[in-house]
Amino acid sequence: MPVKTYGSAVFGIEAITITMEVNMSGGTRYFIVGLPDNAVRESLYRIESALSNSGYKMPRRKIIVNLAPADIRKEGSSYDLPIAIGILAESGQIDRDKLEDFLIMGEVSLDGGLQPIKGALPIAIQGKRDGFKGLILPKVNAREAAIVEDLEVYGVENLDEVIRFFMGNRQLERTIVDTKQEFLQNISNYESDFSDVKGQENIKRALEIAAAGGHNVILIGPPGAGKTMLAKRLPTILPPLDLHEALDTTKIHSVAGKLSASESIMTVRPFRSPHHTISDVALVGGGTNPQPGEISLAHNGVLFLDELPEFKRTVLEVMRQPLEERRVTISRAKSTIDYPASFMLVASMNPCPCGFHNHPDKDCICGSGVVQRYLSKISGPLLDRIDLHVEVTPVNFNELSSDRPAEKSNLIRERVSNARDIQIRRFENREDVFCNAQMSPNMVRSICRIDDAGQALLKQAMEKLGLSARAYDRILKVARTIADLAQTEEIQLEHLAEAIHYRSLDREGWAG
Repeated sequence: MPVKTYGSAVFGIEAITITMEVNMSGGTRYFIVGLPDNAVRESLYRIESALSNSGYKMPRRKIIVNLAPADIRKEGSSYDLPIAIGILAESGQIDRDKLEDFLIMGEVSLDGGLQPIKGALPIAIQGKRDGFKGLILPKVNAREAAIVEDLEVYGVENLDEVIRFFMGNRQLERTIVDTKQEFLQNISNYESDFSDVKGQENIKRALEIAAAGGHNVILIGPPGAGKTMLAKRLPTILPPLDLHEALDTTKIHSVAGKLSASESIMTVRPFRSPHHTISDVALVGGGTNPQPGEISLAHNGVLFLDELPEFKRTVLEVMRQPLEERRVTISRAKSTIDYPASFMLVASMNPCPCGFHNHPDKDCICGSGVVQRYLSKISGPLLDRIDLHVEVTPVNFNELSSDRPAEKSNLIRERVSNARDIQIRRFENREDVFCNAQMSPNMVRSICRIDDAGQALLKQAMEKLGLSARAYDRILKVARTIADLAQTEEIQLEHLAEAIHYRSLDREGWAG
């Protein structure tokens, strides 16, 4: 009777249990069936060498390994370990009684050592759902999987440890992680702080508004003005991750293989900063074996695009739909995979190719029309999804050399969290809206009401500053967030005026 061992296949950020059926008969050839890719087909060669170097024998018989369900493509080398255990059990070298209690995953080296796998967390979650007693996997991945409660997780370093465990000659050490305690101990444990930034109080205020309402923001200023330094500190003022968000974020990084051996759960919001040479597939996800892209790795955090006009137009355009829907769908002929992508976009750019357009001290050397052509590299539809346009000016010497202490991130984060609490209560009956930036046009009309004086101010601003029609809803959303920071029910004139100030790129004549 064939021996069955159990593993798992990861699709998107979810896992499916895979049954490995091993059968032996007369003959000498090896076969793996059930839609394996090349890495799976090669596993028997790795297993043969690993068994020999671990002191065991590969049976000289015809071996057929079926990976069920057979209509799902199996990819990667993490099926080595369960196949090896199945072969030993079918040949009578180990006991098969305990196999049905465990999920087993791991890539086997030629010397019998185990290499890390991807997706340990979703595999553990699915193992618990399917009622398995435990999960055996490489030690590097053990802490990541052990955050799943009521599932025994055993991290092992080599094939021999697993074999002796099933033979009853060895006890494996269970990996135990107190998820809540570890999460609370390390929550919002950032190395940088907003107090590191000298001056730039108006920019800090704009980023506080962006964080409070979940608004996308673009920073425009000359080289060395501090755009990157400010952007990198934005996660430090965002509300701390809750446990549900942390698990979702950890699953994505687990699937992408981005977690280190010391990490069990992500406790801070991710900050991703891809280079401007990135491809569209690397940004949004996909590939031959679909993997999450940078926008999914930034889920529940910040995606920073430095020097935005230098990115390829096609790369920026594929980001438009995920910005609206907060997820990306990778479609293939036989499968469709969804990756979450709810992130804040922070972009930075020079105002022109030389970097000194509108600079207070230096002259721009760009010719007529060059500035406009530079800005036109960013499409209108993408710019339409950015709520705040913030001009960053250089910090003068007096501010740089000042010993006056700047406001720390935790104080700003407290104000941001209070504003977010107001929005959570406001949208508690909506499953698809969590902050002001996600409001639909209909919601803006009903929630962001302004009085006659506010209407007059907004009309005057649109006419005199030449603001585009797309700026109207954006201004109201940002004004609502400013009112939330001020803990006021109504949008007041000063809130509206400040929101209008953050629409630099919509002003006629800004580019000369």
